[in-house]
Amino acid sequence: MQHQEYEEIAGNYRFENASAVRLIKSIRNDGTFPGKRSGEVLVRKGTVGFVRQAGVFLQEHNIYEIHFIDDDLIVGCREKELQDAELPWVESLFETRDRVMLAVPLEIKGETLVDTDQVGEVVEVNSSNPDKIVCQVHFGERYFNIPEKLLVMAPELDNQPDYEFNQTQKMMMGLLPTAQS
Repeated sequence: MQHQEYEEIAGNYRFENASAVRLIKSIRNDGTFPGKRSGEVLVRKGTVGFVRQAGVFLQEHNIYEIHFIDDDLIVGCREKELQDAELPWVESLFETRDRVMLAVPLEIKGETLVDTDQVGEVVEVNSSNPDKIVCQVHFGERYFNIPEKLLVMAPELDNQPDYEFNQTQKMMMGLLPTAQS
């Protein structure tokens, strides 16, 4: 369920320490979480965690340190990425940046606009109507609003490289000699 828009005021926190909160969007590695590929999902949307502490980033964004007990991860989350865990939640199959394909071709007046073998990327998920979840999907140069039930997850890329550690991470893990070695 999408939460209502609000005005974030730095230092005026919506959630208190120990509050149960739910992620409304998945948290991906921005390259600063060791041992995970950049872009890899750390915690999926819908997951419930608990506020450990709150602070302000760049004097304008409320950031919460959230402990996701089931995943045993502590992750920093922006206030707009969270909702009270007690609020209703609508689970969707897809989320932003998921690679998807159509279950049936998209045709208009007999012309195929998108075939079932084309891979697109989910740009946005609208779950405001639980009976009709719609994904905005980017196929090539065009965007389409497609009912979730007409999409399937695209297969993983076989040629996608495994996570590559940057030089600093390699040195910290002892995989590279340090300047003192």
